[in-house]
Amino acid sequence: MTQTLTAPATPPVRKSGGGARPPRSGSRRPGWTPWLYLAPALVVLAGLLVYPVYQLGLISVLEYTQAQVSGGEPTSFQGLGNYRQLFTDPQFWQVLTATVVFAALCVLSTLFVGCAFAVLLTRIRALPRLALLIASLGAWATPAITGSTVWMFLFDADFGPVNRLLGLGDFSWTYGRYSAFALVLLEVVWCSFPFVMVTVYAGIRAVPTEVLEAASLDGASQWRIWRSVLAPMLRPILLVVTIQSVIWDFKIFTQIYVMTDGGGIAGQNLVLNVYAYQQAFASSEYSLGAAIGVVMLLILLAVTLVYLRLMRRQGEEL
Repeated sequence: MTQTLTAPATPPVRKSGGGARPPRSGSRRPGWTPWLYLAPALVVLAGLLVYPVYQLGLISVLEYTQAQVSGGEPTSFQGLGNYRQLFTDPQFWQVLTATVVFAALCVLSTLFVGCAFAVLLTRIRALPRLALLIASLGAWATPAITGSTVWMFLFDADFGPVNRLLGLGDFSWTYGRYSAFALVLLEVVWCSFPFVMVTVYAGIRAVPTEVLEAASLDGASQWRIWRSVLAPMLRPILLVVTIQSVIWDFKIFTQIYVMTDGGGIAGQNLVLNVYAYQQAFASSEYSLGAAIGVVMLLILLAVTLVYLRLMRRQGEEL
């Protein structure tokens, strides 16, 4: 007696005009959940960033001098009057040009020195690497006012060891406009390059060694390896350190104020941040100083957005 096995009957598939729909996975859109997690940080940012920027913009469109601060005169709305006064002042354009050129030189020098030392860290042994890292991080951790004072002593016309080593006699680095800017640039690079060095070094360590070995076997020089292999792979990291350097160097204050005694002889070494400080606190033109601050904020936002747009056009994920 034989037993016949039959397959269980399958229910008929119900057809519809649009075809069978795939089953839903049950996942839902995140909705407001991410914003709930971000809410504490957003509240802190609103208190520390949004509100001060709002106050800065508000003061820039008011007549806000010592008379209004003391309550002797009422505050009046000026609209764009402070900005018109600022843009018609020839000194403002001189200071803006000097700030842009000086910041650009600082950024380029910092990136060059930081990237060079990052590559050097990959070429030396552990003990020299540790010593270089400690020395660099020490420069990075030094407060700006302390570092500026030390550099002023090193380059002092009477007692500084640099003039003695170079045989410059009583040459004053802070008397001339360009020599003073050069001295401040050296100090800015000295305290800023460790950030670039450590960041780029971490990126280089993440690059597969097979890629670098293949480039070396193909006969590429160190400069060619950096330009054709490392730099393209480190482009997102270089983007971050460049934007950070632009922001830091464009709004530099302490080094210029300390090393040039408030902006140099007759204001020859003024930058926008020091110029805004002089207008707001030395001349009690708080609204004019706030207008300079708004202009600086807009310039930095424009530079950052343009740079991000250029990187996005090149296919980088930002």
